Amino acid sequence: MSAKLRLMAVHAHPDDESSKGAATMARYVREGVDVLVVTCTGGERGDVLNPKMDRPEVRRDLAAIRAREMERAREILGVKQAWLGFVDSGYVENYTEADVEKLPEGCFARVPLEEATAPLVRLMREFRPQVVITYDENGGYPHPDHIMCHKVSVAAFEASGDPNRYQGLGDPWQPLKLYYHMTFSTARILALHEAMLAAGLESPYTELLKDKEAWQRRMGRTERITTRIECGEYFPIRDDALRAHATQVDPDGPWFAVPLEIQQKTWPTEDYELARSLVDSSLPEDDLFAGVVS
Repeated sequence: MSAKLRLMAVHAHPDDESSKGAATMARYVREGVDVLVVTCTGGERGDVLNPKMDRPEVRRDLAAIRAREMERAREILGVKQAWLGFVDSGYVENYTEADVEKLPEGCFARVPLEEATAPLVRLMREFRPQVVITYDENGGYPHPDHIMCHKVSVAAFEASGDPNRYQGLGDPWQPLKLYYHMTFSTARILALHEAMLAAGLESPYTELLKDKEAWQRRMGRTERITTRIECGEYFPIRDDALRAHATQVDPDGPWFAVPLEIQQKTWPTEDYELARSLVDSSLPEDDLFAGVVS
């Protein structure tokens, strides 16, 4: 692939880039594509999700530690990375946008959309990606920062190429394709669940799949998938990047419960929905740059 190809992945928090699309990015980097991860917030209001790291000194310095974890994950994946500089909104169970005024003042989800979009437009015009990846309208899951990340990404995709908008933030640049992550689809979870049982192993998805419809509503519908990227050989890099986020990911936890060989055999792709395209490409796709390069 040409080194002139550029991929931008917009995420809400440090660690999101390693749990969503990391193997895809690792593959494209190693094929010569320039990849930039944009992280909207510092994850300041996150929790310590790895019990082995849950110590008072870690909680006191969580933002700085998460920044260091992000740098290590960036090195493992081989990507570039930029911070938008917004403040984490915190997680709200069963969040809907009606709850936005309950969130802390000044947090990412409460910043006016036009204002929140500006730094991403600047980055798009500087980096000049042909392809942008972000979350769907549900945020991938309904976290206020994930939903805001979706809104900002879509708004910047639409505004970046318009010379009449965000003047003074660089020369206009229009990305050509916008994708949403669909990796956590019901079909994938069910396939991995059945593969674990067939191997005589305990599935980490048993409780989850007791209500498949609820999972589908929460995460992503399989029928929306338009694009599957073969990247199973890069799953070990993805997992190393995940482990770099030691405050967020328990190395003995559910992220790693399915053996790599089962994942690679059962579902060796990361999956996406093509949400916007200014080029022609035939669906289904197996390349995010389909239509961008002949």
